[in-house]
Amino acid sequence: MKKIFRASLLSAVVGMGAIGAQSAAIADEVKWPTRPVQVVVIANPGGDTDFNARMMAKYFNEITGKNMVVTNVAGGGGTLAAEQVKGAAADGNTILFTHPGQLIVNEVAGLTEDSYETFDVACIAGVDKSTVFVASKQSGVTNMQDLVEKSKAKPGSITYGTEMGSFSHLQGLMLEKLTGAKLKMVDGGTVSDRVVGMLGGRLDLGAITYGSVQDYVNGGQMVALGQPNAERNELLGDVPTLKEQGLDITMDKPYVVAFPKGTDPAIIKKMSDIMKQITEKPEYAEDLKKFKQPVAFYGTEEAKQVLAKTREDFMQFKDQLRQAK
Repeated sequence: MKKIFRASLLSAVVGMGAIGAQSAAIADEVKWPTRPVQVVVIANPGGDTDFNARMMAKYFNEITGKNMVVTNVAGGGGTLAAEQVKGAAADGNTILFTHPGQLIVNEVAGLTEDSYETFDVACIAGVDKSTVFVASKQSGVTNMQDLVEKSKAKPGSITYGTEMGSFSHLQGLMLEKLTGAKLKMVDGGTVSDRVVGMLGGRLDLGAITYGSVQDYVNGGQMVALGQPNAERNELLGDVPTLKEQGLDITMDKPYVVAFPKGTDPAIIKKMSDIMKQITEKPEYAEDLKKFKQPVAFYGTEEAKQVLAKTREDFMQFKDQLRQAK
């Protein structure tokens, strides 16, 4: 039987209708924001998560006339940022900007007892569709089929650089489960560390945002093997999907906006409504192209369903992730 894995938003929300008018009416009644809103981002400045948070803040300021201030609290796989927001007043003035790497993988890996249900989820503000599986030139790997064949012929011969117990580690485990390949998982550090490791020949393979490796792909030092999207993200150029190469696998990384538990539901709905307005702005879509990212948005109930399905999918890798830690 052909193996299929879809950690994707589309499969999680099939059958759900659009969410909008009824919640927007309630949200409009609440007087919020009344002062600057702090957005606590789980990552350092400069990466894809930080970029998405800052784009949200830019247009939030424009729509509401109130400042949204971005604060980067990296460390602990995002647990430091999560703890800060978890302990903040539930008054709508503190927001967590996160993704499943912190919100779900940390729980699955045993790094925290908290789950996405620890917070009041407002929406999914965007979806990273810029990640590609990329190989170093020195590895000799030229496409996904080549990768699978080489790793099966000589298990552990392909070194996969990741941050152990992280979202990229999970992506590697998903690939192994689907294909039957056996990769050598190595803690290669941050994205920039892994890029350096691949250029230096210490690492063969990684799952990395295309913007971080595009120059090296164009320069011939790396090979973009495939994008784990249901359909091609045309912003990535001529990079085929895994599905086109016979691997029916989709891996989405949504960016989640969440409040401390107990926040007024009207504030949560209003934030979701504002984010929807942001995604409808043509200039916002243009900004996202800088990170090779198309526009995406999921309202509160859709977002919760997506996270529940994602958690269910990720739990099958619980043992491997906990062993890595």
